[in-house]
Amino acid sequence: MKKLIVSCFLILNAWVVFAQGSKAPAYPLITHDPYFSIWSTTDELTASPTKHWTGADHSLIGMIKVDGETYRFLGNAGKVYKTILPAGDEVNYEAAYTEDKPAEEWMNTGFDDSKWKKGIAPFGDNESIVKTKWLSKNIWIRRTFSVSDLNLNNLFLKLSHDDDVEAYINDELVYKKIGWTNKYIYLPITDATKSKLKKDGNVLAIHVINNVGGAMLDAGIVEDPKAAAGNTVLTATQNSVKLNATQTAYTFTCGKVNLSLTFTSPLLINNLTILARPVSYISAKVKSTDGAMHDVQLYFGASTDIAANTPTQAMTTQQYKSGSLSILKAGTVEQPVLQKKGDDLRIDWGYMYVAVPSGPGVKQSVSEDGDVSNLFNPGAGKLNNGKHLLLNTIVSMGKVGTTSKEQLILLGYDDLYSIQYFKTNLRPYWNQSGTVKFEQLLSQAAADYKATLQKCDAVNKMIHSDAVKAGGEDYAKLCELAYRQSIAAHKLIKSPQGELLFLSKENFSNGSINTVDVTYPSSPLYLAYNPQLFEGMLNGIFYYSESGKWPKPFPSHDLGTYPIANGQTYGEDMPVEECGNMMVLTAAVCKAEGNAAYAKKHWKTLAVWAGYLSKEGLDPALQLCTDDFAGHLARNANLSMKAIVALGGYVQIAEKAGELNIAAKYRSITKDMVTKWMSMAADGDHYSLTFNDKNTWSQKYNLVWDKVLKLNYFPKAVYQKEVKYYLTKQNEFGLPLDSRKTYTKSDWVIWTSVLASDQKDFHALADPIYKYAIQTTSRVPISDWHETTDGKMVGFQARSVVGGYFMKVLEMKFKNK
Repeated sequence: MKKLIVSCFLILNAWVVFAQGSKAPAYPLITHDPYFSIWSTTDELTASPTKHWTGADHSLIGMIKVDGETYRFLGNAGKVYKTILPAGDEVNYEAAYTEDKPAEEWMNTGFDDSKWKKGIAPFGDNESIVKTKWLSKNIWIRRTFSVSDLNLNNLFLKLSHDDDVEAYINDELVYKKIGWTNKYIYLPITDATKSKLKKDGNVLAIHVINNVGGAMLDAGIVEDPKAAAGNTVLTATQNSVKLNATQTAYTFTCGKVNLSLTFTSPLLINNLTILARPVSYISAKVKSTDGAMHDVQLYFGASTDIAANTPTQAMTTQQYKSGSLSILKAGTVEQPVLQKKGDDLRIDWGYMYVAVPSGPGVKQSVSEDGDVSNLFNPGAGKLNNGKHLLLNTIVSMGKVGTTSKEQLILLGYDDLYSIQYFKTNLRPYWNQSGTVKFEQLLSQAAADYKATLQKCDAVNKMIHSDAVKAGGEDYAKLCELAYRQSIAAHKLIKSPQGELLFLSKENFSNGSINTVDVTYPSSPLYLAYNPQLFEGMLNGIFYYSESGKWPKPFPSHDLGTYPIANGQTYGEDMPVEECGNMMVLTAAVCKAEGNAAYAKKHWKTLAVWAGYLSKEGLDPALQLCTDDFAGHLARNANLSMKAIVALGGYVQIAEKAGELNIAAKYRSITKDMVTKWMSMAADGDHYSLTFNDKNTWSQKYNLVWDKVLKLNYFPKAVYQKEVKYYLTKQNEFGLPLDSRKTYTKSDWVIWTSVLASDQKDFHALADPIYKYAIQTTSRVPISDWHETTDGKMVGFQARSVVGGYFMKVLEMKFKNK
C-alpha cells in the first residue's frame, strides 16, 4: 500500500511540473538591475506577494473583472502593520544605551538608566544606515514608551539585530537568539506580555553581542490590525507558467475568460541600448472560452515600496499624461541619492513609473495599500503623499469574445544617478547626457513594443538553441533560468573616461561592487554572447590599478560596496585568486574577440600580475580564495591550478600580441609548474585539496580554462582521473565542493562537468544541478551555494555567478576559435 501511495504521489507531482511547463525556485518578473528586480517566490503567481530579490515585498497586484465577478491573478496581499512604537527606519528615536556591562537588573522597568548615554537609533557600524556608531562587542539599550490605546490586536516585535540578541518588554523576555538577521523580522508578542502594557512607563530593553562582522540594533513594536470587510475576490485558476531567457508567461482561467499574462524584461545581451533601458512590459491578453461576449475590466496595482528601502518611508506621487501615455509616478520625499550602501537594501531615490496607453477606458489613482478587496473602487484618487501607497490602473477592455484583446502595461524606474565611481556620481547608461526625460524613454519603449518582442524572441531562441546543442534540454532550462538573474545583478554605465562599466553587486554575500571573484564565475554568459559587455566587467578593476589608486602587484577584490565604487571595502586581499582571475578573463576576452587588442591596452599591468603569479602562484600561502566561506587554506591545489592556467592564458595573449620572447619565457615557467603540481597534488586515484593534506579532494573547476581556451598544459589523464573520482562522490543534488563539507557551488559543478570527455559523464555531473533547481525548497532567486544532500540553500541568492552555467555553451563556441 505504501508503494502505491508513493507512486501516486510521484505521478501527481510529475503532472504538476508538466502542467506548469517550467519550474523554478523563484520566477523573474521584472529584472533590470540590483534595485529594480521583482520576483514571484511561489509556483502559483497568486500564492504570495511579489518580492524584491532580497525578500522584501515589492507588491504587484493584478485582477480581472468578468461580467461583474472579480478574479485575482497576480500577487497577494502582504502584511501591512500599524506602528505602535516606531523603529529607526521610520523615526530616529532616542534611547538610553551603554557599552559597559550593567547591573543584572538592567532590563527591569524600575532600573535607573539616567547615567547611560543617549543615542539615536539605529545603532551599528554601517555609517550609511545607522545614526549612532557602535563598534564594541556589546550594547544594551533601554527605551521608555507610551501606548495611547490598549485595545490592540496581535502585536509583534519588529527587530533587526547583528549578532546575538535578548529582548525584554516590561521585564518579560520576549525573544532570545544566537545568530543574526540581515533584515527586520517580526516576532509575535504573547497575550501575557501584551496584557502588561500600560498607557505610560513601558520599557523595551535589548542586549546585542557583536561576535564577528557587522553590528546592528534597531527595534520597534507593530500591530497586525484586524482585516476590514470587503468585496469577494476569487482566485484565478493558473494553468501554466513558462520561462525563457527574457520572459515569464502565465495562463489563467478567470470564469469564462482565459488570460495570458507575460512579463518581458528585454535584457538583450546583443543590444546594449535596449538592455540598459529600465522598462519592463506586462502584457495581458484575454479572450472568451465559451464563444459568448463578456464584459472585462483589468486592474493593475504597483506598491510604492518598489521605490523605497522600507515601507515606512514617506512617498510622493504624481498622476499625469505624457504624449499617448497615462502615467503614475512615485518616489520618496527624501530622495537620498546614493546615500546608502550595503547588501540588504533597496533603492530609495529616483522614481518608479506605471504607464499605459491613454484612452477613455483608462482610470488611474493612488490609494493606501493593504486591502485587495476594493481595488476596482480605490476611492477618489486624490491621495498624493503618504507611506506604503498603491498605484492603481483600471482599464475597461469592453466586450471580449473569441478574438483576443491585449492590454500593455509598462513598469519602469529612473534612478537619476546609478553609481558613485571614484567620487563621481554617474548617470545610467541610457541617460549619460542627463538630457533624456524618462517619459521619452517610456514613449520609445511603447512605440518599440512589437519590434522589441521580435528581438526578444530571437534572443530567446538563440539562448535555448545553443544550450540544447551544448548540453541538452534540461541544461538549456538551467541556462534560461540563469540568464535574467545574472544580467540583472549588474548595472550598466560609462565611466568619466568613456569606458563601458558593467558592475555587479555581490547579492546576499557582502554587497560588494564589481567583485573580481564574482566576475570570474559569471563570465561564460558574457564571453559567449557579448565580449564588449564583458570588458565592462573588467575595466573598473584595470582602472583602479592603473590610476595608482590601488598600488599592489595584484588586483583588488572589489571596487567598494554597492552602489559606491570608491575603492576596495572587503577586509582582506585575495592576491593569487584575483590575479589569476583577471589574467584568465583577459585571455578569454582575447579568445572571444580573436585578437589581443584588449590585452595590449593593459600590457604593463598584465606583466606585473604575471610576475606575481610566477612567484606566488604555484604553492599559495595561507589565504582566501573565491570560496571564502570555506575559510583560509594554505597550499590550495585548486588555487595553484588557477595560477597555472592564468599564466598559460598570458602565454596565449603574448603570442597574439607578438610578444614572442615573453611567450617563450612564460611557456617554460607554466610547463614546469604543471609538472610540479602533478607531483605535489598526487593523492592516489585523484588529486588532493591541498598539497600537504592527503586523503582529501576538491573540485578542480579552475582546470576548465585549460580545456576551453585550448591551452593544453595539463595532460588529459588529469581530467580523466578527476572526473572518474568525482563520479564516486556525488550526492542527490550534486557534487560537494570538496571533502570538508557536503555543500557545493552550482556554478563550479557545471564548470567541473565540462571537464568530462563525453556527454554521459557531463550529464552525470550536471543533471543533479538541474534537479536542485526544480526541487529545492529554498524559494529565492536561485542560490548558487546549496546542500547536496537535501537541496536547500546554504547562503547567497540572486547572484550574477549563475552566468557560469553557460560554460558548456562557451566551450562549444570556442571550439572553432
